[in-house]
Amino acid sequence: MNRGIRHGAIARRALLAGLATVGGRTALAGLPVPRGDRLAFRLMRHGSVIGTHEVVFRRDGEALDVDIAVDVLVKFGPIPLVRYTHRNRETWQRDRLVGLSADTYRNGTRLRMSARWTEAGLAVEGSGTRPYIAPDNALPTTYWNPRMLLGPMIGTQDGGLVKPVVTPEPVAPIRVAPGDAIHARQYKLTGDLDLELWYDPSDTWAGMRFTVDDGSVINYERL
Repeated sequence: MNRGIRHGAIARRALLAGLATVGGRTALAGLPVPRGDRLAFRLMRHGSVIGTHEVVFRRDGEALDVDIAVDVLVKFGPIPLVRYTHRNRETWQRDRLVGLSADTYRNGTRLRMSARWTEAGLAVEGSGTRPYIAPDNALPTTYWNPRMLLGPMIGTQDGGLVKPVVTPEPVAPIRVAPGDAIHARQYKLTGDLDLELWYDPSDTWAGMRFTVDDGSVINYERL
């Protein structure tokens, strides 16, 4: 048997098992909306806060809007080295993603994408891709919904479709602000994406870690 295929099948079974409880505390047909309708993180680099990432959920009957704001500023003394802003809105109808739009400014360069539900499926366009119809199981890289780990992912910076390899890891302690630790399940993404994600026992997004171009490690600490 091909080892890559066998490993992929085992990893997928472990991933499905890890996500089996998604929806234990749910709203809107299984979407894992967190308590308080809000998630917030501080972004840490070399022990210093360089930004924030906030996710706000607004419900209206069977509809759900998810607004995301990311702001990052890295300076050398008074001189800005990195400036990053990202604004994103998802619109869900029950458990179906029906709309998505995002604007990103990275050191002055604009990236954009949008998606809308059509008779053919979710139609995606963006600054980094030709227009396409997303696969039925594709979800955006907004991280709050762990179901995104089960299929291809729609990049929320430029709209490109990515297919990282997802490897489940054991439950382990993870640091959250202001320095406490919680137990969370870890997933490593490699290939098209290179990062680590954590979800707590209620399947709520708990943390993220990745390395940027200068070799610095960025850690998300949930507030």
